[in-house]
Amino acid sequence: MRKLFQEDLHNLGDKLSEMAVLVHEAMEKAYTAFETADVQLAEEVIAADGRIDALQTDLDEKAIELLSLQGPVASDLRLVVGALRMSASLERMGDLARHIAQLVRLRYPDHVAVETLKPAYRKMAANDIAIARKLVELLVTRDPELITEIYALNEQINELHAGVFTAIAATDWNASPAATADATLTSRFFERFGDHGVSIAKKVAYLNTGEWEAEPA
Repeated sequence: MRKLFQEDLHNLGDKLSEMAVLVHEAMEKAYTAFETADVQLAEEVIAADGRIDALQTDLDEKAIELLSLQGPVASDLRLVVGALRMSASLERMGDLARHIAQLVRLRYPDHVAVETLKPAYRKMAANDIAIARKLVELLVTRDPELITEIYALNEQINELHAGVFTAIAATDWNASPAATADATLTSRFFERFGDHGVSIAKKVAYLNTGEWEAEPA
C-alpha cells in the first residue's frame, strides 16, 4: 500500500513538471507572437492553454483523492497540499500567457506595444521565460539556489513594471486610450506571471524546510 502511495506522490510531481514545461512554452510563444504580431502563433497559445487546464484538473482530483483516502501526514501532507497550490499558480501562469496572446489577436494586424515600451516588455518577457525555465528544473531538483534566482528575476520585473506605469503617467505620454489600456494590461500580465513563479518557488522552499521564509533581499 505504501509503495502505491509513493507512486501516486511521484505522479503528482510528474504532472506539476509537465504543467511547468507547458507554461514555459506558452510564455515563449506568447511573447514571440507579441513581438512579431504573429496571430497564428497567438492562436496556438490560446488553444494550448486547455491542456494546462486539463492537467490541473487531473492533478487536483488525484491530490484530493490522496488526502481523503490515504490521510498523509508530515512531509507527505505538505507535498500533496503544496502540489494543489502550485498547480493553481501554474494554471494561472498559463492563463496570463494566453491573455498576452489574446491581445495579439485583438490588435492584429497591428502590434500591441507602443514603440517606446517595447524594450521594457522585452526584458520583462525574458525574465518571465527564465523564471518558467527555472521552475521546470526547481520542481525536479528543489535546488535552493534556483529559488534565489527566481526571486531576483522577479524583482527586476517589478522594477520594469513600475517603469511602465511611470511612462504612462508622464506628461509627454500621447498614446490613444486603447493603446494605453493595452500597455497597462500587458505590463500587468508580465508582472503577475513572475509573481506566480515566486509563489511556486516559496512553496518549494517550504517543502524543503517545513517553514515559510521571507523572500531574499
